[in-house]
Amino acid sequence: MPINAVKQLYRENRSTLVSLFLLIAVPVAASSALIYFFYEQQEVFLNLNAWQMLAFFMVASFTMAFAFTPTTFIALISGFFLGWVGFPGVVISYGVAAFIGYLVAQRIDHGRMTAFINHFPKAALVMDELKHHSWELILLARISPVLPFAFMTFVLSIIRVPLKKFLIASMAGMLPRTLFFFWVGTQASNLLDLLKDPNEGVFGKVLLIGLIVISLFGLYYLLNNAIKKALKRSSEKNMEKI
Repeated sequence: MPINAVKQLYRENRSTLVSLFLLIAVPVAASSALIYFFYEQQEVFLNLNAWQMLAFFMVASFTMAFAFTPTTFIALISGFFLGWVGFPGVVISYGVAAFIGYLVAQRIDHGRMTAFINHFPKAALVMDELKHHSWELILLARISPVLPFAFMTFVLSIIRVPLKKFLIASMAGMLPRTLFFFWVGTQASNLLDLLKDPNEGVFGKVLLIGLIVISLFGLYYLLNNAIKKALKRSSEKNMEKI
């Protein structure tokens, strides 16, 4: 991308780009501090009643939406403190967090990123092709445990994937790794050890690597296919003009 285009991208999308950076940086710093908070308050969280559990998941929805807590962190501590009775709450809170993040991202971006991309016809065609495969795009973005939840919510929102598909595919895509990390939390006997170094075991490591590989290769295939189709469409339009 030419230097002038990069400057224009930053100038016209400063708030969007800053938000994207924060959504990557904040979870790392925040979760480190929260480890010790939950460690000090173990007795409180081990004895939550139904209303307190509801409040916990409501707060978790907002902290995940704004990247204060990674989704893996919430799954681990929910499994540790609440057991399987808390699993539906985790899944629902993921959906609520995705919904909040989607709406906030659109309020911050206001369509500026899409407008900027439309200055580059081929890039706009690629984005259009990706939208035609939004189910696969969202599922593949969500199943990977290494792609930050709030960051990907923001990205998927600003490229305008449909909200209904976004919510359903997000919750479905998150389910395998959520189930695994929740189970890890239920098996732990020490919270500090769990959060500093979850004991995933051989099966867990294979599963996570498998999810990462599926996600990366799937996203690569979608992007590569979208680029090929976009170039073909661009070529056909140029031929029509001739």
